[in-house]
Amino acid sequence: MPPGTEDGLLLAGEIGKPHGVSGEVYVMVISDDPRRFDAGARLQHDDGRVLTVESARRHGDRFLVKFEELTDRASAQAARGALYVPATEARDLDEDEFWHRDLAGCLVVTVSGDEVGTIAEVVSGPAQDLLVVTTSSGERLVPAVREIVVGVDIGARRVTIDPPEGLL
Repeated sequence: MPPGTEDGLLLAGEIGKPHGVSGEVYVMVISDDPRRFDAGARLQHDDGRVLTVESARRHGDRFLVKFEELTDRASAQAARGALYVPATEARDLDEDEFWHRDLAGCLVVTVSGDEVGTIAEVVSGPAQDLLVVTTSSGERLVPAVREIVVGVDIGARRVTIDPPEGLL
């Protein structure tokens, strides 16, 4: 089981390929906390080591990040993988926001009360998150937008949807 699901860590980003020869890497940022990659920020790599941000700058839809511990292209290449932060460092959520881990396992029902299935996971998409719902006929992807996901009750482990024709 990947870190973040049971050990109190949240996924913050994914290190991709190196950029140049000085240890800089491309990072696909998952976190919406703008301070997550500020100089001095510390992130846990999925191999267990802690990496310290030396500098970061936006580069298209990704960031170019220099970590103090990555000093050359070889160390940057070997650092590909996920980056996590402790859940205790998570920002406070707005009323209509939810952690992916809290939605997994929730029962999905329609506004008319019909059971659809269970949320297996939440996938971050380019436009919106997608709920991967396991149904009796297989998996269905449900866009996590207000027009479709009309109610979330984490305490009751229930998500109510108003699916458009043909979604399910």
